[in-house]
Amino acid sequence: MFYNTHMKKIIVKKNDEGQRLDRFLLKNFETLPKSMMFKQIRKKNIKVNKKRCAPEQIINEGDIIELYLNDDMLREKQVHFDFLSAPKKPDIIFEDENIVVLNKKSGELCHPEKGEYVNTLVSSLKRYLYEKGEYNPESENAFSPALANRIDRNTSGIVLAAKNYEALKLLNEKIRSREIKKFYLTICEGEFENKSKTLEGYLTKNEAKNMVSVSDRKTEGAKKILTKYNVLDYANGYSLVEVELLTGRTHQIRAHLASIGHPLMNDGKYGSKHGRLSQKLCSYKVVFDFKAEGALSYLSGRIFEIKNCDILKKFEEIRLEK
Repeated sequence: MFYNTHMKKIIVKKNDEGQRLDRFLLKNFETLPKSMMFKQIRKKNIKVNKKRCAPEQIINEGDIIELYLNDDMLREKQVHFDFLSAPKKPDIIFEDENIVVLNKKSGELCHPEKGEYVNTLVSSLKRYLYEKGEYNPESENAFSPALANRIDRNTSGIVLAAKNYEALKLLNEKIRSREIKKFYLTICEGEFENKSKTLEGYLTKNEAKNMVSVSDRKTEGAKKILTKYNVLDYANGYSLVEVELLTGRTHQIRAHLASIGHPLMNDGKYGSKHGRLSQKLCSYKVVFDFKAEGALSYLSGRIFEIKNCDILKKFEEIRLEK
């Protein structure tokens, strides 16, 4: 038995349901060691609805979790409000009670990385919802508004976000099953031999360089990729191309098109002769094509599109060049 044992009671909220018990507890308590958590579950010092439980047990809204543990292990993770320093309202294409369709500008990070924690799309989203009164970290056990997909820093366009756990889970499922179709506009160097084609390949990631390579043959650690493109126009050495992303891998469009000799304009990382790192790429359209009923089925058939995509403006400039 522990000294200074305290009983902590948690009532599971809607945004926390559907998770494994062990993952929920580790998210909530910063001083609870994983091995100790498993041990105390076995010893019945952690219960769900006053009954013996298992680490992999799925928790549901309204469940009561009781922890009879040393006070030192029950220090809850502190919620920091760094997001209040983020840029104000993001560019919103669509919003309802479950999701937000965002338009990310080129140069903006989706998530914190490399020392930048605040000036990100997800932080702006949290600030926006907090100031609307739809999100308060102090009233949530573990969930916070989240992005269901991400695009590179210098890529602009549509990013899907969820306001609650159920919506996030469904968006992730629909993206994996390709029931959410993602389309991009880009400007590539050169004129394509085939105006339309579905490219197949294998992508290998180099974590140290934050780069990927594409091969026709499968190698150890490589992941299969499918990239469907359709050339819309050609002018002054550049092609305007629509791409449907059939698999979603890191830098997939950039590396796959470069591998067939058509790097994206200004994408110095993947072979552009201009040698810059500001690739001309926009996630300009998503199509919701849901096959099964669910909490988001009312969105099936919806198309969200950026009509004034900056790629189209840039291509018009290219066309007018002498």
